Amino acid sequence: MNENLNLTPFTVESEVNKLDYTIPYGVTMLNATEAWKKGYTGKGVVVAIIDTGCDTKHPALEGRIIGGRNFTSDDNSNPNIFEDYQGHGTHVAGTIAANTTPVGITGVAPGANLLILKALDKSGSGKMQWIINAINYAVSKKVNIISMSLGGPQDTKELHDAILNAVNNNILVVCAAGNRGDKGNAKTDELDYPGAYDEVIEVGAIDSNKAIAPFSNSNLYVDLVAPGVSILSTYKNQGYATLSGTSMATPHVSGALAIIIEWANKEFERNMTESEYYAQLIKFTKALQLSRRLQGNGYINLNLQ
Repeated sequence: MNENLNLTPFTVESEVNKLDYTIPYGVTMLNATEAWKKGYTGKGVVVAIIDTGCDTKHPALEGRIIGGRNFTSDDNSNPNIFEDYQGHGTHVAGTIAANTTPVGITGVAPGANLLILKALDKSGSGKMQWIINAINYAVSKKVNIISMSLGGPQDTKELHDAILNAVNNNILVVCAAGNRGDKGNAKTDELDYPGAYDEVIEVGAIDSNKAIAPFSNSNLYVDLVAPGVSILSTYKNQGYATLSGTSMATPHVSGALAIIIEWANKEFERNMTESEYYAQLIKFTKALQLSRRLQGNGYINLNLQ
């Protein structure tokens, strides 16, 4: 088990130090703003982000980070330092749960809590054991959702077993489909793991016009799609950046799930199982005029009734 997992390749389109307050288009495309008006922001839901860490001093993430742990060799393997020197993990965190306060941007679920699990180092690469340890740690902390915008072509039993254990502990595991797509050709399959495991929620990417992103993987295990092209979010050094990739689509789904969990627990007056929450997620999808190998069940519309 010597192989590494890496960030799904992504594109940094722009970086800025300061930003006038805005709600990114992906948040409104999911209809998250309407869910907020009904009182649902993901409050009380814990999302574990397994990534490159997070800028813990970012003003748009103030109050959202409830803890974290470093599993990499960065900072001399100090488990208590989980800062993000790469930027990717901070971008993911902002899309999930950046605050509603007028600073920078707001994420999909601004009431959700974030557990930052740094399993990819400053180069964006992580040993398989680091990833597995992070998953197991998330299970031990009884999180609701694990969000992973990483992957590789190798199917590894130990990684699959760790994910099965998470799902069996009632945790929803959301993963990027991968960015090796061939311009929307649904006749060819591109498999990246852990996204291609049947037990995870595999996320492809669409743009602001709901067209499939040319880089988005196609395969039989894609569950749904979310905005992943030119996504504005928080970034390292307390800045902001616009990035593209299925890495950016994945946290949209993780944030939407946080809202759905909060809504479902109130609506059904009980905590539900992982499969029941998944069924609710799919209920809030809308199919596009695309192959199911590209879109799965479609894109999310949080039209909470």
